[in-house]
Amino acid sequence: MADPFQPAPPDSFAAVDLGSNSFHLLVARIDGGSLQTIDRYKEMVRLGEGLTEDKDLLPEVSERALACLERIGQRLRGVEATNVRAVGTNTLRQLRPETGFLEQAEQRLGHPIEVIAGREEARLVYLGVAHGLAIGDEKRLVVDIGGGSTELIVGQGFKATLRESLHMGCVSISRRYLPGEKITAKAMDKAELACALEIRPVRELFRQSGWSTASGSSGTIKAIAAVIAAEGWSDDGITADGLAQLRAAMIDCGKLSALAFKGLSEERRPVFAGGVAVLRAVFQALEIQQMRASDEALREGLIYEMVGRVHHEDVRERTVATLCRRFDIDREHASRVRATALDLYEQLRDTWALHHDNYPKMLGWAADLHEIGLAVSHSQYQKHGAYLLRHADLSGFTRQEQDALAALVLGHRRKFPVDVFTALPRPARLCGRRLALLLRLAVLMHRGRSASAEPNPQISAEGETLQLRFPAGWLDDHPLTRLEFETEAERLAAAGISLELG
Repeated sequence: MADPFQPAPPDSFAAVDLGSNSFHLLVARIDGGSLQTIDRYKEMVRLGEGLTEDKDLLPEVSERALACLERIGQRLRGVEATNVRAVGTNTLRQLRPETGFLEQAEQRLGHPIEVIAGREEARLVYLGVAHGLAIGDEKRLVVDIGGGSTELIVGQGFKATLRESLHMGCVSISRRYLPGEKITAKAMDKAELACALEIRPVRELFRQSGWSTASGSSGTIKAIAAVIAAEGWSDDGITADGLAQLRAAMIDCGKLSALAFKGLSEERRPVFAGGVAVLRAVFQALEIQQMRASDEALREGLIYEMVGRVHHEDVRERTVATLCRRFDIDREHASRVRATALDLYEQLRDTWALHHDNYPKMLGWAADLHEIGLAVSHSQYQKHGAYLLRHADLSGFTRQEQDALAALVLGHRRKFPVDVFTALPRPARLCGRRLALLLRLAVLMHRGRSASAEPNPQISAEGETLQLRFPAGWLDDHPLTRLEFETEAERLAAAGISLELG
């Protein structure tokens, strides 16, 4: 590990992957379009084995994870905060928010932690792996076996076209079907059958997707590849025959402690059999004959994603544009609402300390999508829109970002949903509430849906008191708009917010 007191180069980026088996840190820079590694760090925390039935963490596993995050946090002190991205995957997706673990984890790490959905994890894995492959037009299959989930992706170039996240991983399968020391043919059969059943709903989709090469990422697949090569069972990566020989050799050993394969580390041994069962099931279901292990994975995908955002190549923009087309949103009206909302934001950015680069982006996307619920029904369409945004697979968005976007859309009309913002992570509560206020005012300004230019009102704020000022005589000339703003003032007053017109 590099000297933690030596700052990283100013153009460096850091990705932290909080997996169900291992925590990873990658610090890198982009040089000539290629990723140049500055530092790597990994600890096998096995977060997934500490997940209880009521979706909490065992105290000893929680403390193990927090201690690891503190060590990673020390290394991150030399990296610009805007160039750091930390994400949590399967176990953190399952963890109940009220356990408080995520807030403790962010304190120890010193950075926000984003919990990403399974398909978003799959997209980022593919992005990382694709950058490590030769440029070509062929379709590629990528398999990533984590501690609690397995991602299957088919893509072309750098774009993932088919993504699935399945509830099976080396830790979860080992815990359920291969607990203790024994490795038997019967136990392996049960584990592989369970994995086959998990794959079955998507099996035909992937078989018929037209992929020509298969790559595998993650420590599990790299360990399997290393063992197969070291034992001489294949000189061409992971093969179906090599996996069969590995399985037979494991059963001959009979117990985990007896696994003494070259290339298998002591710390990976407890979950190795579960990982082999998962990969065997994937090979059989998708009729894979040969797979190459990739050194790139989720964390490399995160780095390339951050670099893309710096260069204004944000996949979230494409996702929002796709939603607007799919749900036939009135783009001209939405763009007028967006312009007014962002104008109000600029006026209050310093007063309300809304300085994060993501705030105007989230406000703009909420304006773009505020009418998405009309595709379901006009009645209470803000609720339909919030539901769609909360539960859809939105490429590029983290789970927290989707929740925040849904909250903004829910809060753009009618009763102000105080409880929805209270339910957001603590750092997002106040800013989310304030962004929603700006969106509400912008929507009211354009309630008439007129294409003619409306005046941008002047806005000021002191705490939870807003003063909205219009050109002299404008409200008198627009009595319906005045009535709507007066009604809005009453709604906001019920939420403890004062709106004064002038």
